[in-house]
Amino acid sequence: MTGIKFAWSALGGDAALLPQVSTVVREGALQGRLPARELARACVGACALAGAELGARRGGLVGVPGVRVDDGAVAAAFHSERHLLVDGRAPVTFAPLSRFWRTADGWVRTHANYPHHRARLLDALGVPDDVAAVEAALAERSSLEVEEAVYAAGGLAVALRTPKEWAVHEQAVAVAARPLVERERLDSARARVLTPVDGPPLLPAAGLRVLDLTRVLAGPVATRTLALLGADVLRVDTPHLPELPDQHADTGFGKRSTTLDLAADRRTFEELLAAADVVVTGYRPGALDRFGLSPQALAERRPGLVVAQVSAWGAYGPWRERRGFDSLVQVASGIAVLEGSEEQPGALPAQALDHGTGYLLAAAVLRALTEQSYEGGSRFVRLALARTAEWLVNGIGAGAAGDDSYDGPGPWLTGTDSSLGRLRYALPPVSFAGGPVDWARPPVPWGSDPARWV
Repeated sequence: MTGIKFAWSALGGDAALLPQVSTVVREGALQGRLPARELARACVGACALAGAELGARRGGLVGVPGVRVDDGAVAAAFHSERHLLVDGRAPVTFAPLSRFWRTADGWVRTHANYPHHRARLLDALGVPDDVAAVEAALAERSSLEVEEAVYAAGGLAVALRTPKEWAVHEQAVAVAARPLVERERLDSARARVLTPVDGPPLLPAAGLRVLDLTRVLAGPVATRTLALLGADVLRVDTPHLPELPDQHADTGFGKRSTTLDLAADRRTFEELLAAADVVVTGYRPGALDRFGLSPQALAERRPGLVVAQVSAWGAYGPWRERRGFDSLVQVASGIAVLEGSEEQPGALPAQALDHGTGYLLAAAVLRALTEQSYEGGSRFVRLALARTAEWLVNGIGAGAAGDDSYDGPGPWLTGTDSSLGRLRYALPPVSFAGGPVDWARPPVPWGSDPARWV
């Protein structure tokens, strides 16, 4: 419970509610050298408690419903992109050029799942789209040289660092100085009036409208969780950068999906914003500001809004404007060294930084909504994968021995028909008494919905 206690405190939660949480600890779930299982359990537990708290508020309940966190359900959900099957076909989670490579002095990891990132990587190296050619080019250069050259070209590559090397890096110092969950009140907007909800299932976010401006993976996990809890989530993407279909399916449960050019279709976006309760963004800090989408600008146009932001490296420090993904943060922060061997770097047993931060982000939104119902004020919450990584490496610690064993994800997998085909997927791990056990609808094809609220 130590991890859940810390996460709940970071969210501003009342410590008196912690006894409502019970856990099922399973040995072998998310097994690794670092306490990824404890991190995952803490993030999901805090999220479920935030949902139960808001549900009690809206449902007029005397007490907050009990929360149950099962390591088996958590492990299955943290591997959701691996468990997804579409008509029996397993998705490809990493492209051929997204991997570790030897350099002249060590290792570097690249991320090239998207076509535009792959093209920029190849341009920076001056080689064709061929694994052998990339391998040869990287072997001749130092890791830091590759990192800087690829980032300068708009691609993604990060040099392997030890925990000690990362700890003294200017970006790591900036990240460690910030709280796990940044929370800010933006104005003095009046208290939010929450309409009552009935169950079962008890849906804490029912009737709330969420604009989902996120891409892989933490942001979509957060908004997928808000959709589970009853929110009308509309994911909005630019039509110029299609999402990877399997990735979109994995994180699209419960949501609708539309495309919108924020420059050309500004009137449509403003109409959506005018009726939104929550805006979640997952792009580099500042990247959306030119469209008038900074937290302050959004709250000025829509007082009482909750704005949630997640990024890889944080909104501060020299890397604040850099793109990043879970795998790259693991490499920079020393996690890949701690999980690896003398022969080569390793990785966490799941993309735990992405998934964990996603559940914390959803929890921060839920808690902000609860606080608004008492105190008012537009709210801004912000998290970063690099800050979650710092907590994992230096703060969370190992948990207690298991109550049971983890024998695989079977009990937490299910299936449904959809417009994408027959889907097998992991059930949501967020669970509280009387709450939902699955999403109300399956994912839809990318960009298939109109840009309007239901």
